[in-house]
Amino acid sequence: MSMKEKTVTRLDSHYMRQYDAYIGRQQRRKKRLIRRLVLFSAIVVMTIGFMTTYHIRQHTLQAEKKEQYEQLEKQLDSLKAEETKLNEEINLLNDDDYILEIARTNYFFSKEGELIFKILDESPSY
Repeated sequence: MSMKEKTVTRLDSHYMRQYDAYIGRQQRRKKRLIRRLVLFSAIVVMTIGFMTTYHIRQHTLQAEKKEQYEQLEKQLDSLKAEETKLNEEINLLNDDDYILEIARTNYFFSKEGELIFKILDESPSY
């Protein structure tokens, strides 16, 4: 069978005009539905993209803050150790015997009737 041309004539009746109008409305309704779905999908994709970007930025910021917190914790520990050491030194400096010992070793102060000899730390060369 070969392709035959349509030989049916279209009737111009009230029913056909209503049917054409119905088909036209259905097509317009379908176009509007597709447009709404595309718009809604675009909004959803943009929202998901924004939320993902925001989440990644917050995660990065949290990692930076955590690292900074750990560094500050280490610094606090070292400062507390230094504070303890300085408090011990303050307590020692309140002791007169300790001050006299420092004066004797660093500044060569002597007791009454005592002679101080400075000895070189070098080994004698022969």
